[in-house]
Amino acid sequence: MDVEVVLQSVLQQIHPTDEERVFLEGLMDELESIAENTIESMGLDVKPHFVGSLAKDTYLAGDHDVDLFLAFPLDVPLEKLREEGLNLGKAIAEKLDSHEIAYAEHPYVRARYRGVKVDLVPCYDVKSWSDVRTAVDRSVLHNRWILENLQGRNDEVRLLKRFLKGINAYGSEIYIRGFSGYLAEILVIRYGSFIKTLENADFMLKQKIIDPGNWLKREHEMAMKTVRREAEADRPLIVIDPVDPRRNVAANLSWEKYGVFYFKAHKFLENPSEEFFFPGRQKRGNYLSELRRKGTHLVTLVFKKPEMVDDLLLPQLERSARGLEKALSREGFRVLAWNTGYSRGTAFIMLETDSVVRARVKVEPGPEFFTERGQNFYRKNKRVWIVGKRLYAEKNVEQSITEVIEALLRKNQVSTGRGIRESVRGASLLVDYVPKKMEEEAYLLLSRKKWGLKG
Repeated sequence: MDVEVVLQSVLQQIHPTDEERVFLEGLMDELESIAENTIESMGLDVKPHFVGSLAKDTYLAGDHDVDLFLAFPLDVPLEKLREEGLNLGKAIAEKLDSHEIAYAEHPYVRARYRGVKVDLVPCYDVKSWSDVRTAVDRSVLHNRWILENLQGRNDEVRLLKRFLKGINAYGSEIYIRGFSGYLAEILVIRYGSFIKTLENADFMLKQKIIDPGNWLKREHEMAMKTVRREAEADRPLIVIDPVDPRRNVAANLSWEKYGVFYFKAHKFLENPSEEFFFPGRQKRGNYLSELRRKGTHLVTLVFKKPEMVDDLLLPQLERSARGLEKALSREGFRVLAWNTGYSRGTAFIMLETDSVVRARVKVEPGPEFFTERGQNFYRKNKRVWIVGKRLYAEKNVEQSITEVIEALLRKNQVSTGRGIRESVRGASLLVDYVPKKMEEEAYLLLSRKKWGLKG
């Protein structure tokens, strides 16, 4: 299919309608008026700023959360900003439909108004990167830079965002590690369009450093410090924030998500299709059939979902899965892949392993026989022999993987997420079986369709 035909068809589906625009403009006017009146009634010197994709007009149809930042003067102490910012956010939210307290670097208010999510976030009223005190302070600067540089390419950003969503590579959250909306905007500004961004998938990876703010000339030492730090961390891209030379906009982007973008970009350019933007639902398969086909096993830890937000829970589940992978490897079990998540109140860690039983004994190498440690090793073990100068012993071990996992957790020999440690220790262990509500996740793991690259 012709690429222009595809892009026009996609744009018709993702571009906000006139009715949607009128609704959102009215909503923002109302919110701004409510915020200003509340600020005045509380006698505060605070400026309300709309930021994010809505303020930059890069939002997708039907996807329009409001980010209203409450900018305090720089001379306000941080603790006072946190306290007064939260009180102000709550006072504004009380005039909306509903609200709750959420937590990032500092507490903020998450509200709803006329069916739209509204985040009320306190920050400092910064004019440049040198004023930045907290992570959220840059958002106002980001907004300003994009508005000054986008130059009418809003729909190109929309296409890139929808493409990244379609290939499951959108979102910089730690449990996604994909492209942020801000990074997508910068790439379109840097390369000129959605198509040119895809065409540069190879080039940007080889170039490595993207410096839209020209910081390498303006603040060379500071920018190079960022480059060296991020290169040492082996990031796929180093995109020096055009408003702050100390920050890599792509710091959370993983090699895996960039790899998906890399291959999908090539594939789209070869054969354009709306399927990249709006993938059909994965055909449901049978996880038991996958197990039979592969001859592998599925070990699942199941436990009640802890009361934690996704930003905290999902990274801790991942850390626990990696900890189990490492601990089981030491015990002679190979973990081929893992998956984590939750479904209807139940959290899980799935491990695909090469086996679920092992030999009843293992050989443990000891020290050289003529040392004091060698004498101790000889006394402690029942069956001992020598190979060269070194002693070896045979030790009885748990045979099944469930016994091994239980022992590892009991002895605290698995690195798990701190906030879910007790939940993981108390998990039920299932082998080659999962509850019905987890069957699709099991299939996606075993078939590798969860990562959606090929096959």
